[in-house]
Amino acid sequence: ASAAIKRYVGLGNALNATALDAIGTRYVCLLNATELEAIDPPSLRLVSLDPSACSQETKNILYKKAKEAFYGQHHLPAYYELVVPYLGGAPAADLKALSKDNVNMNMSTFVTLRRDSLMSLTPAEVQGLLGLNLPELAQWQYRSPVREWIRVQKQSELDKLRIGLTGGTQEGYINLITPRFPPLSSAPLGTMARAFHLLPALLLSLLMMSILS
Repeated sequence: ASAAIKRYVGLGNALNATALDAIGTRYVCLLNATELEAIDPPSLRLVSLDPSACSQETKNILYKKAKEAFYGQHHLPAYYELVVPYLGGAPAADLKALSKDNVNMNMSTFVTLRRDSLMSLTPAEVQGLLGLNLPELAQWQYRSPVREWIRVQKQSELDKLRIGLTGGTQEGYINLITPRFPPLSSAPLGTMARAFHLLPALLLSLLMMSILS
């Protein structure tokens, strides 16, 4: 099937709704970037794909295609439901915009967001995304990726969510690093011992020279 898809795209054919429906999610995840770019964006309005098991690169490309496909409806409440299967490839800027639209994102979608996008969200933006589902965030605070997100947030901002999140950074916190000092000498212990043994004789010689002079 993969070889057939490559031949189909190689002939200059766009991956329309009929082709995508025949391919299915399983084989869409096997397409390379060039083949994914051959997807005709409007075709995503007619098929149902679940790219959650695809690579991050595939998710990123499919999200851009979906955003283009549904852009005409981006001001409508239904827009979120149309793009939600593809949000695993959404950049931070788009998630920040969605946080203002009362989308009530569920946690199963939130934890599969692109990692770099999720980590750049503020507590207020996460609250905007999750909406009524915000209390569920507390149930994930000790699990990845929520645990990592909490660690880079100010605790004072997390406290404003009033759901009991802990583990954020404290105001004025200083990360102390214990310095490592180099060894006093890299000389072998035997050499150092002999040097200390000869020290009295050396001092005596210097004293005699001082008296005779």
